[in-house]
Amino acid sequence: MSDNELGLFLRTRREAISPAQVGLATGPRRRTPGLRRSELATLAGVSVEYITRLEQGRDRRPSPQVLSALADALRLAASERVHLHRLTKSADAGFNCMGGAQPQREVRPTVRAILDRLEPAPAVVVNRLTEVLAHTDGFHRLMAPLGLFDTTPPNLARFVFTDARARTAYPDWDHFADQMVATLKHGPFRNDPHIALLADELTVTVGPEFTDRVETVPSLPAVTGVTRLTHPEAGELRLAYEILDLSADDNQHVIVHLPADESTARALDTLTGRRPGALRAV
Repeated sequence: MSDNELGLFLRTRREAISPAQVGLATGPRRRTPGLRRSELATLAGVSVEYITRLEQGRDRRPSPQVLSALADALRLAASERVHLHRLTKSADAGFNCMGGAQPQREVRPTVRAILDRLEPAPAVVVNRLTEVLAHTDGFHRLMAPLGLFDTTPPNLARFVFTDARARTAYPDWDHFADQMVATLKHGPFRNDPHIALLADELTVTVGPEFTDRVETVPSLPAVTGVTRLTHPEAGELRLAYEILDLSADDNQHVIVHLPADESTARALDTLTGRRPGALRAV
């Protein structure tokens, strides 16, 4: 894991925002992706040297006022602002909000009832290790032919990184792998002994394709988006997804997939054996 998650987050967000988004001219000889450090410093009202110290990890305790100014300058969303604040609180190497708590593998009856209501949509409940704990029949029909359920318990991160079929299934495998690493890092990461064990396994079995991402991917996964999937039975699919967090006591989340276009809706209807129109494109 990068020992400077705050600096990594600030740098990647600085590089992701264009000058035009903050009202700055681009200029003909611009080489830096996104904003320069000097531009961010001007927008946030701090020195370039201070931005450099933050990004290099030589200062990890910015004041609330500076955090707010940086968040405003980088146009951070509410979830990103919360994450930025959390990173300053987790700067101590021994930080672990989970303590020695075991990964929660029991799914509450009401959550299972919600899954029943979501049929035939592919939906799944996973814990902080990305273990599959419960799912709809629609999710099983979607993922079983890809090989996810060939191991017990099924684990999304392990499948994506260690099963060759995942690279065929996900045309945007690099992006999907980034999201898996961001998900594992979203919290204490290696300070959680259970996640550390999985990370050690992937370090050995996968190597740089995992470890390089640990060093460079910020620990904030996307909670919504579109995933492309090449399915052996249903063909090319575009699935819109939403990730819904359950309570802190559960420490689980629900991932719901819906067809992102009409052709995917028809393919999923065929795959699940439902009447046409059971799932509508979003």
